Amino acid sequence: MNNNNPSACFKQTGFTLPPAPKPVGVYKPFLIDGKHLYISGHGPFQNDGTLIAGRIGDDLTIEDGKMAAQQVGLTILSTIITNLGSLDKIKRVIKILGMVNCTADFEKHPYVINGCSELFKKIWGDENGVGVRSAVGMGSLPGNIAVEIEALFELY
Repeated sequence: MNNNNPSACFKQTGFTLPPAPKPVGVYKPFLIDGKHLYISGHGPFQNDGTLIAGRIGDDLTIEDGKMAAQQVGLTILSTIITNLGSLDKIKRVIKILGMVNCTADFEKHPYVINGCSELFKKIWGDENGVGVRSAVGMGSLPGNIAVEIEALFELY
């Protein structure tokens, strides 16, 4: 897909965006500092506003986890569009931190977070859609959500 027009690339995916979440604590969902857009940790909001909850390796499969990470990516996109007006204001993905709610013996965290990374690659392309990344396991996440992801983008 053409990374010069992220909005058009998103439309080609056929996905729909969930509502942008409102903060449930004392923090900002996004912050602009110069040419950087920081996105606070987001959960896997579905189109009806509910969250995907559960622990990978227990009540959720690895594929459920990957789909939850993709849903977090869609939620992040919703926050970007709600607050900036367009995905086209994003030049590139700089960093993703993916946190996976999983059992202690689970070892495939990068595979789960690929759900978000692959989505961003479709929208911004091979060069600008893939940034640096960490994928880690957590003993728990707020509200028992399956995945939480925070991100850093470069703006035009």
